[in-house]
Amino acid sequence: MTTAEKLRAMEDLWQDLARNPADVPVPDWHREVLEQRQATVARGAARFHPWDDAKRRLRNR
Repeated sequence: MTTAEKLRAMEDLWQDLARNPADVPVPDWHREVLEQRQATVARGAARFHPWDDAKRRLRNR
């Protein structure tokens, strides 16, 4: 498969999975991370950054 064909196949798979999100298993550790992050937000201790700044920082790593 070419790279373009592989990307198209991945997009097709993702769209198919997204149609029924309840069928996609969520690992326990994902739930734990989400709960921790929600608790941080609830305590007012979360820090948020503009998306453009976050992208720039990630690219500069």
